[in-house]
Amino acid sequence: MDRTFDAVLFDRDGTLIRDVPYNGDPARVTPMPGAREVLRDLRAHGLRTGVVTNQSGIGRGLLTETQVAAVNARVEELLGRFGTWQICPHAPEDGCACRKPAPGLVLAACAALGVSPHRTVVVGDIGADVAAAEAAGAVPVLVPTDVTRPEEVERAPRTAPDLLAVMEMIR
Repeated sequence: MDRTFDAVLFDRDGTLIRDVPYNGDPARVTPMPGAREVLRDLRAHGLRTGVVTNQSGIGRGLLTETQVAAVNARVEELLGRFGTWQICPHAPEDGCACRKPAPGLVLAACAALGVSPHRTVVVGDIGADVAAAEAAGAVPVLVPTDVTRPEEVERAPRTAPDLLAVMEMIR
């Protein structure tokens, strides 16, 4: 494996697990195709893994932090432990420094994992994930889904058709 990278950070909804808007129910967590295999392979090769996720449902009063933690615990039951979870609980209008596309979550995850952003890949399904990676100095990879806008795909410096293809890109 190419040791150009030390860590891979993932967006949660739409990237690691199927996107269920404002999901507070662990029973509704379903991994995306290839997620288990990719994470197993990354970890086997010594790469650190983390999750960077906007959870505006907390700031909007649609979810509690306890519900988000329960969903995250289910993600780890299904996909294994992550080295860090960085969660932005703010609503978009709060203007925080952590909400993607700002770099705060990516920078915090890199600090928690003890890695340089320049040696970190950020995998996500929308333009905000790409922008957050670029703003932090990390390497973005967009894995488009049905909700990814065509202009986000066009602007992304790197795209992959699925998570398994991401693994091939960073080998």
